[in-house]
Amino acid sequence: MEDETKMEGQNLDPDHGSCSVTDELSQQLLSQEASSPKLSVVELSKELDSKSDLIDDKEFDIPQVDTPPTLESILNETDDEEEPFVLEDPCLLNIDNIDTHSYDTSSVASSDSGDRTHLKRKKKHHDSFSVHGSVIRLSLLKGISAQIASAAAKVDAGLPTAIAASSLIAVGTSHGLALIFDPNQALRLCLGSTAVGAQYGAVSALSINNDCSRLLCGFAKGQITMWDLASGKLLRSITDAHPPGTAILHIKFTDDPTLAICNDSGGSVFELSFKRVMGVRTCESRCLFSGSKGEVCCIEPLHAKTELRDHPITQYSLLAMASLTKILVIGLKPSLKVWMTFPYGRMDPSSVPLLAWHFVAVQTSVNPVLAFCRGDVVHFLLVKRDESGAIHVTKQKQLHLHYDLINFTWINSRTVVLLDSVEKLHVIDRQTQEELETVEVSEVQLVYNSSHFKSLATGGNALVGEKACYQSISNCGGQIFYLGTKSVHVMTLRSWRERIDHLLKQECLNEALALAWSFHEGKAKAVVGLSGDEHKRKAVVADRMVEILIQYADRTMKKCPEQGKIQVMEQYFQDMVPVIVDYCLLLQRMDLLFSQMYDKMSENSVAKGVFLECLEPYILSDKLVGITAQIMKDLLLHFQDKNLMANMEACIVHMDITSLDIQQVVLMCWENHLYDAMIYVYNSGMNDFITPMEKLFKVIALPLAAGKSLSDEQVIMGNKLLVYISCSLAGRAYPLGNIPEDLVPLVKNQVFEFLIRLHSTEAPVDEEVYPYIRTLLHFDTREFLNVLALTFEDFKNDKQAVEYQQRIVDILLKVMVENSDFTPSQVGCLFTFLARQLAKPNNTLFVNRTLFDQVLEFLCSPDDDSRHSERQQVLLELLQAGGIVQFEESRLIQMAEKAEFYQICEFMYEREHCYDKIIDCYLRDPLRKEEVFSYIHNILSIPGYSTEEKQSVWQKAMKHIEELLSVSPSKAADLISVHFSDQIEQIIQNLQDQCLLFQFLKSLLDPREGINQDLLQLSPSITEQFIELLCQYKPDQVLETLQFLEAYRLEETVQVIQKYQLPEAASYLLEKKGDIHGAFLVMLEWLQNKLLTLTHEDKKSTEFPSLKNIEDTLAKTIALCQRNSHNLNQQQREALWFPLLEAMMSPQRLSNSSALCLYSDFLKNLTMQVLNNMATFIALPLILQRILQDPVYGRGKLGEIQGLVLGMLDSFNYEQTLLETTTNLLNHDLHWSLRNLRASMARGLNPKQDYCCICLQQYKRRQESADQIIVFSCGHLYHSLCLLSKDCGIDSKGQMKWTCFKCNANNRSGKLNETSLEMKKGTTVSLPQTSSESLLDPQQAQAFDQLCRLYRGTSRLALLTELSRDRGGEKHGLLHVSQGDAALNSVFQNETFQLHLTPPPLLDE
Repeated sequence: MEDETKMEGQNLDPDHGSCSVTDELSQQLLSQEASSPKLSVVELSKELDSKSDLIDDKEFDIPQVDTPPTLESILNETDDEEEPFVLEDPCLLNIDNIDTHSYDTSSVASSDSGDRTHLKRKKKHHDSFSVHGSVIRLSLLKGISAQIASAAAKVDAGLPTAIAASSLIAVGTSHGLALIFDPNQALRLCLGSTAVGAQYGAVSALSINNDCSRLLCGFAKGQITMWDLASGKLLRSITDAHPPGTAILHIKFTDDPTLAICNDSGGSVFELSFKRVMGVRTCESRCLFSGSKGEVCCIEPLHAKTELRDHPITQYSLLAMASLTKILVIGLKPSLKVWMTFPYGRMDPSSVPLLAWHFVAVQTSVNPVLAFCRGDVVHFLLVKRDESGAIHVTKQKQLHLHYDLINFTWINSRTVVLLDSVEKLHVIDRQTQEELETVEVSEVQLVYNSSHFKSLATGGNALVGEKACYQSISNCGGQIFYLGTKSVHVMTLRSWRERIDHLLKQECLNEALALAWSFHEGKAKAVVGLSGDEHKRKAVVADRMVEILIQYADRTMKKCPEQGKIQVMEQYFQDMVPVIVDYCLLLQRMDLLFSQMYDKMSENSVAKGVFLECLEPYILSDKLVGITAQIMKDLLLHFQDKNLMANMEACIVHMDITSLDIQQVVLMCWENHLYDAMIYVYNSGMNDFITPMEKLFKVIALPLAAGKSLSDEQVIMGNKLLVYISCSLAGRAYPLGNIPEDLVPLVKNQVFEFLIRLHSTEAPVDEEVYPYIRTLLHFDTREFLNVLALTFEDFKNDKQAVEYQQRIVDILLKVMVENSDFTPSQVGCLFTFLARQLAKPNNTLFVNRTLFDQVLEFLCSPDDDSRHSERQQVLLELLQAGGIVQFEESRLIQMAEKAEFYQICEFMYEREHCYDKIIDCYLRDPLRKEEVFSYIHNILSIPGYSTEEKQSVWQKAMKHIEELLSVSPSKAADLISVHFSDQIEQIIQNLQDQCLLFQFLKSLLDPREGINQDLLQLSPSITEQFIELLCQYKPDQVLETLQFLEAYRLEETVQVIQKYQLPEAASYLLEKKGDIHGAFLVMLEWLQNKLLTLTHEDKKSTEFPSLKNIEDTLAKTIALCQRNSHNLNQQQREALWFPLLEAMMSPQRLSNSSALCLYSDFLKNLTMQVLNNMATFIALPLILQRILQDPVYGRGKLGEIQGLVLGMLDSFNYEQTLLETTTNLLNHDLHWSLRNLRASMARGLNPKQDYCCICLQQYKRRQESADQIIVFSCGHLYHSLCLLSKDCGIDSKGQMKWTCFKCNANNRSGKLNETSLEMKKGTTVSLPQTSSESLLDPQQAQAFDQLCRLYRGTSRLALLTELSRDRGGEKHGLLHVSQGDAALNSVFQNETFQLHLTPPPLLDE
């Protein structure tokens, strides 16, 4: 963009003609050349194409309009459109993810703007100011504002009412004047007069044509005038273009200077065609849209800039119109044609319809986009012309807001400016829909055009006028002008430099740098002033960032806290310095960072330290290379002073240390135990790979040779040594990176030569041979051998590599086999390593076989019991690694059995397929006994084994079945039930141990153990044998087990239970058998014995049964009586309850018993329990008679039984009240249902429309006598013949049954179809006859269905039925474990069940 120019002038008084302008305002005024350079269509397309990667073309999804409607058909549509624009694939819009209200504004007050219903949708997000800075600049045009005020005072121009901006600025006033200002804010013309204003009214609309030569003025009383802006002459005064007396809401020039559009307050739209015939200026008017069919409130012709005038779509002269119900896009040329109509749906009547066109680049082409909105949703429509000349409209993703709009303005193709109903400006990036800035503009005191709308006689758009400000806002050349009651303001986008400078003025340096970096990376929004190619743009921004960084560094040092704690200074610099380092590295300005910035930071020691520490993460991530020697030296010294040794080591291994004093660095690393750094310095600085090994070996060799344990530090060194050797032999640098390829063979040879040295340098006289290999084997045998194994894998099969391998193997054997210092595990690791090497197909190693025999003797030595499992594991690993080929198998098995190496035996038997012998291995091995069950199960069930092998395993298991049971009865029972079910009776007979037999039967028969009883099919005698054993070993579990067992005979089991005197279990069995009285007698005798023991005088108190025990026994007896009383007659009930009552009362008659005195109250309480429970089943007079006959209660006063009698009466009163309440509820529900059913039947039907839903013709279409009008309760209306043609009528015994075609088509799930009433022409509604089979006729059934939906809950009758069923289920029957089906169907199990505590709703009559 070209540099902005500043214009200077003088302020022109309307009377004297002088002019003046402020410096700032001249920069903001209209300069189209400065703000938008001239481009051809091709150039503009290329420029926009370069930015098209941010535009997603998949967002468009409106189907093409192949057959556009005519204007006449649209005018005939009704205004009450209910259905909005429906997309074929709404998911493409992804509306939930793109709401603009998710980006909150920087102003708290904006949350109160717009519709209150949208407040709940707000979300809190980052402050847009801190991200984007100040995007817009709103300034007062002082010159124009002052002259408007002067005109009002001196020539009675009145208040401003309308504004139009182009190369000139036109301001209309309430007294009919039009003031014309040039870009210098000088008043050039004052058009019209107050006399004309008195006749025409206020200026209500203004429009300037493209070349700024003509001005159209619309007035409040309907007149239109055209002025020559060059001479100030009145060219036309038009009074008959539209109905008189209606205000001009909008008047707009099109791109054709002879064509304009006007919109009046009656809602009509007219085309004005200007002609000049024989020197006479004329104006022809044509009505495009009549306000009688819906008031148009907003019009917007498509304007193309000069560089887009040859765009193919401009030939149609498109015009967008917004009424209160729909949007229209029509073409004025070559003939009038409607290209699109788009209904709003239901909207807030006070919302303002808004329209705005703009050319936007989409992929490779530039096309106009129409933005329209009403309320809080903005729609974008892309308009394209195809090769055939047809126009297609495609919808883009919507913009959802949380405020109501009163103005929408494109400031460029990517940025829009919105004004909400509380006068806040919102700057939005259209692609990302991110809100960039929010500005309060209430100070503008915006002019509203309400008076022109409210003059409308019909009042249809009066509510819209309350917020209408169409004529108060005008945009041109990237600037937006706002007309206030006393002033004019202009809003422009700030250039990228201004945005940065604005942040700098507020001392927001961090935000300024972040914003500048977003400009540098091309991620900023609403960018103005950056042009040229990407490299040039980045260079310009980078230079500005360097200036800011220098300013930032100076400010950091100046504002450093001079006094206070050192921690305060450190925290200050830790907040400030990393910013400088980050941006210098992002800009790749190492020169700036290590010279100018470092010099500034070095002025303060704390700042210098923080600066050096900031470099560490960049060094570790290899982003910082080329550090100067001075910086590197200072960095190491700083870490050393701060004792940050780990940090220093991590940095050293990422540095190029060739410029430092290597000996000094090595010494420092060794003194501070930085072994990684030391190795790195030797390797990279001197290409020395052996010296670090010698240094580390010296540290760990001495204690290992002396047999001492290593310290933690020495263990770390040993581990590093192993890793270092492994890396060196693999061609990798330590601790990271790779060795240069030309050095890899040399390094490998050097390391091998070092390892196989016979003696170390400066070796003592008594040093053993091969000290390096010996030290590594002592330190960690397994890991050292793993290193060698990996190295052997990498070796190429050349002669030197083979020699090295054989040489190292010979040394390993010599060191370990001839030395007794190594454990069996270490020796085993060596031979496992050798076995793996020998087992390779390309093996070239040679090892004497007798050595393996010596190892076998060593590992299987029977006189050494120590490390048994370790020796066995080592030998197993050796065999699995391929070492088995080195041994004679029979001798190996013999020695393994002798040494009790059962895993070795199993391994060998597995090879020989002797699976039955493996069972012995498991049973003899104390650690793996229980694994034998899964092994036997796998052999017998998994395919892959022969029949003979499975049979041998089966027989072996049968032979050891008792031993298997002793290992785990439950696992053995599980195995037997699956594989030995036919042998169960024989196994039981052969078992001699009764305790073992009991455990086996318990695991086998108890369903809780998990074995499927249906697969066993055992005889009842086995179950009875188990019950007898259970009585012996676990008598307290008998009753619980009987409840789960099924396969036993009742008679025999009762005898077993009675034999062992278990009364509770015996009672359960007798009850199950059906002998209720016998079961009761058993429980009664048990209770009586306990009561007798309680009241016996000779027994000691310590032998008395606990009171809790007696109470539990009584409770069980009562429960028995309660369970069965429902199924007994009165006499049988008395035979249960009265003996029980007698049993409880008889001990109380022993008045001379001393024990009775202690338990008198306890026995009376138990008696009361019996009486309370039997009152449900025994008549009250019989109970009272029995009590009064008893000497204990009969001799006493009435007070002793008063509680008993009152309790019975309370129970009676409760039950009576419950019954009455239930009856009242049911009666109330029945009355409510019948009343509403009758009201539903008597209600008339209200059709939704007056035409048939099938043929879409009015119901009076024809006069056939056979044709009837069918109206359904759903509101749909049909001709009877149309329904018959769709098979929606069925003749049932002379009576037609109709179904609604629409509802039936939408609902085919088998629900009750909508039935109808027939309305014959000229007759009243008659109900059809009901069929004899149904209880309700179709109308009644339908009404009842609606009644059920109205109630929306479970009826009280259903609840009571469910409760009574559940209660009955508890009392009836002997044993009800569960009622699964009933529970599933219960109303209480329904997840939608809700308990309504209010009476049913009442329908309005």
